[in-house]
Amino acid sequence: MKQRHYSIAIDGPSGAGKSTLARQLAQKLGFLYVDTGAIYRTVGLHAKRSGLALERAEQVVPLLGSLHLDIAHGEDGLQHMYLNGEDVSEAIRQHDVSAWASAVSAVPAVRAFLLELQRDFARTNSVIMDGRDIGTVVLPQADVKVFLTAEPEERARRRYLELLERGQQADYGTVLKDLLERDQRDSTRAAAPLRRAEDALLVDTTGLNLEQSLALLLDTVEGKMAV
Repeated sequence: MKQRHYSIAIDGPSGAGKSTLARQLAQKLGFLYVDTGAIYRTVGLHAKRSGLALERAEQVVPLLGSLHLDIAHGEDGLQHMYLNGEDVSEAIRQHDVSAWASAVSAVPAVRAFLLELQRDFARTNSVIMDGRDIGTVVLPQADVKVFLTAEPEERARRRYLELLERGQQADYGTVLKDLLERDQRDSTRAAAPLRRAEDALLVDTTGLNLEQSLALLLDTVEGKMAV
């Protein structure tokens, strides 16, 4: 008998904690975690390293043919991104790469290039996949769809602390400004804009710590899967 694979789509704005919460949820459920934001960050890093102008992100399209992108998962479930053989899992988390990820993700040819790569994971595994358009475009038939969010100030504070923990210099005001600008870009872009799917469950973690946020997300997902 063919094994049944389940898919959980988690969408939401930048800094909502999607990656951390989705990864921990995957560990609890025994699913494979796929961080699609890391995939776009890798393409953005490639564009940045290629010397392109941020406002001309579409110029990355001719470079896609020479882009060798690999995803690997360790025994701990952590996702590692490889760009032309180099592990760039840390490099893609630099603050300035966020703008590049947003820019290249607005290019239709880039989204088309990565679409099947993302869907292939769901065909062969039970997955939790997070991003901006998982429930609306990538996995519209997902078994569970969640829209994970928090107030902008809360998301900026979390991102600011995350950057400090990584040893990066950061200014809260700048982080908040960049986050609001990215919200605007992601929500208004022509290609697969950020929006809540009609059947997505809303999970707002404003005022909650990581443990409380995970408990709320787990209760929400398990409640839906039990239906």
